[in-house]
Amino acid sequence: MNKKNLLLSGVLAGMLICGGVVLAQGPAQNVDPNRHPNLAEAQHHILEAFQKVGEAQKMGKDEFGGHANKAKQLLDEADREIKEAAEFYDHNHH
Repeated sequence: MNKKNLLLSGVLAGMLICGGVVLAQGPAQNVDPNRHPNLAEAQHHILEAFQKVGEAQKMGKDEFGGHANKAKQLLDEADREIKEAAEFYDHNHH
């Protein structure tokens, strides 16, 4: 049973580390503004919001009860969804 708990702990630690690396990277501006100007602008605003939350964390010494990190995670997720929307459109509208 101890080996099972140790293995589970190791797997969970690895997932947290990977999640932290993804979160640390932040949103990308990877939608072509010539092809999808509104989606590209939305990505730009997401990146700005992500940066502002990061600035707030630095000024507030990250005392936001985990909510600022959750906001950054959701902004990163929204950024990926916008990229997928652009790719879906491109794939289905030649």
